[in-house]
Amino acid sequence: MTRSDFWRLGVGTWAAGALAGAEAGMAPIDYGRSFLQGRWVENRVRFWVESRTRVIDPQRTAPIDYYQCGSCKSENTFAPKELFHADNYDFLPIFGPEDGVIFRRKAWLNGNYRQVRKAGELWGGQDYKIVRPRKVRLLKTTREMRAATDAGTPLVAQTEVMDAGTGLRAIYEFPVKTMNIHDGRDLYQVDTGPVAFVDLSRRYAQTGEGLRLAFVAFNGPGSADFILEAPTGITEGAKEITRVHHYSERRSVAAVNRVFACE
Repeated sequence: MTRSDFWRLGVGTWAAGALAGAEAGMAPIDYGRSFLQGRWVENRVRFWVESRTRVIDPQRTAPIDYYQCGSCKSENTFAPKELFHADNYDFLPIFGPEDGVIFRRKAWLNGNYRQVRKAGELWGGQDYKIVRPRKVRLLKTTREMRAATDAGTPLVAQTEVMDAGTGLRAIYEFPVKTMNIHDGRDLYQVDTGPVAFVDLSRRYAQTGEGLRLAFVAFNGPGSADFILEAPTGITEGAKEITRVHHYSERRSVAAVNRVFACE
């Protein structure tokens, strides 16, 4: 479905309403001080929250929040020496109220890369240590975004999208790690990731099954671009020699984008 298809099918009406109600929407969290911590007595591991994805389903009474946590490397926890696995991999967890997803990315296309489990089975369940900023201000103009960038103010962005077929919506919220600005042309561009990208085109029996990793970019209020992690061929000349997990699948969608100054 193209961007014009979204607007033709009525998403434009939704987007106008979402933009008008931006200040009454999902309140940002403080990404410098928010964590999830396990309850398992053998390792009460604490994960830093790197992004949040809210899924809003008109068939459910409450939204579902997924917290994507910062990645680490596979390790021999509490070992006396040689703390990293020899066959090492990137380890990244996502936690929701029902399901959790663990990503284990090796140097090649490993088969157990993505695992969906009940959240309560992961470290005995999680305690949410979510902190709100002391002060939040919606930045309404590019000039305000440039000024906040120059002032060194922490920025948090939200990108809201909808699937016209299912009626499912997602709000991707994340700290703005990279902000590009052009003073002379009064321009900005957000580029941040990873985030927990959700497939809104269908409803899954296990909601975590629809989650993937992506980066997001936008430079205006009405559209966003995602690049999703996907199996990607590595070629030498015209020959594919192997496949790896890489951010290579591009998507452009209609969206409502918001940027907040958080202090």
